Amino acid sequence: METETATRWLTDSEQCAWRTHLEVNRLLTYQMERDLQPFGLTLNDYEILVNLSESEEHRMRMSDLATATLQSKSRLSHQITRMENAELVRREHCESDRRGLYAVLTEHGLDTMRKVAPHHVDSVRRHFIDLLSPEALVDLSKALTPIAEHLRTQRAGG
Repeated sequence: METETATRWLTDSEQCAWRTHLEVNRLLTYQMERDLQPFGLTLNDYEILVNLSESEEHRMRMSDLATATLQSKSRLSHQITRMENAELVRREHCESDRRGLYAVLTEHGLDTMRKVAPHHVDSVRRHFIDLLSPEALVDLSKALTPIAEHLRTQRAGG
């Protein structure tokens, strides 16, 4: 018979913190999605536009974009197809790697990004930033940084 390791159940305060985090994450994601709907974008679309707009020559290898957006290559491919149909991005072949593809921000995509970004930032402020004091924001960053670092290490296979 295998020896069981005792489960470290969550305390009431730990359970409260975890469930509050889950609720805030769901509600904030829902609100951000709602605020992007008038522009015909999803939060995934916006994240891709941000990544491409901040990349050199407004382009990224599809594999790098999949990694940056935490999407499978297959899911990203479908996402990019939808965004191509909306003329926000286009695919280009990679000259140095025949199998490689780039996702490239189009002029329409860049214009869309410029138009939507102020509204998105306003939404982030209204539903997150402005609800916390400057001190609470610093504390939140400090509290979440070790979790983010741990999860990035796990993702990298470390």
